[in-house]
Amino acid sequence: MIGQHRSTQRREKTPRHDEGALTAAIISLAERFGRYGYRRITALLREAGWSVSTGRVYRIWRREGLKVPQKQPKRGRLWLNDGSCVRLRPAHKGHVWSYDFVQDRTHDGKVFRMLCVIDEFTRECLAIRVERRLNSRDFLDTLGELFLEHDPPEHIRSDNGPEFIATALREWLQALDVRTLYIEPGAPWENGYCESFNSKLRDELLAREIFYDLREAQVLIENWRLFYNTARPHSSLGYKPPAPRTILPATFTPPYRLEAA
Repeated sequence: MIGQHRSTQRREKTPRHDEGALTAAIISLAERFGRYGYRRITALLREAGWSVSTGRVYRIWRREGLKVPQKQPKRGRLWLNDGSCVRLRPAHKGHVWSYDFVQDRTHDGKVFRMLCVIDEFTRECLAIRVERRLNSRDFLDTLGELFLEHDPPEHIRSDNGPEFIATALREWLQALDVRTLYIEPGAPWENGYCESFNSKLRDELLAREIFYDLREAQVLIENWRLFYNTARPHSSLGYKPPAPRTILPATFTPPYRLEAA
């Protein structure tokens, strides 16, 4: 010991007082949201009141052996002759909406379909209609309710499925001055915002839940939609949710309360 070089001396590592609680919180979130990485987990921790850096969460993440398995096949792309891929990009809220189908089964093997409608600029999911069968009339009902709530968009994007190109639907959209944007056949990446949302819906909910009947599917999917809009951190929005809940401070008195008094 006397001849030991000074450079080999090490102080005993003293963990922070909240290391155990933070580790437990990270593991709990990782178990609950199995497809979230450490950056999104960090955003959830900060939302819950933790003052923590991404680096510290990453170190605990690695130490505990947490990871998100990703195994995706490579895909090709279709391009125009000039090497460009034409797609109208959303410029503001209500500029471009998109909608698409997602399909799943209840526990008894019966198929149900979901019509997902999103605002491409805000990434907000405006509606997920869950039914055994969906036709163009159901589209009209769903879009009509959304148009009354949010006002009609300038454009709406979809693929070329028979329900989306139905004459009644196109004439109704044209009467409301809503322009339709149909992607090229065999090019789902041209509807990338909706495809990305659909993959999150399947990855985070449909692949993790057993739906015993249609009503259970409707309730769980709607609950997930509300969580996606108001609480789920979105990476392209700086890990903020698309439509966070608005909470007024306790000391704030709305103007109409003063007028009523």
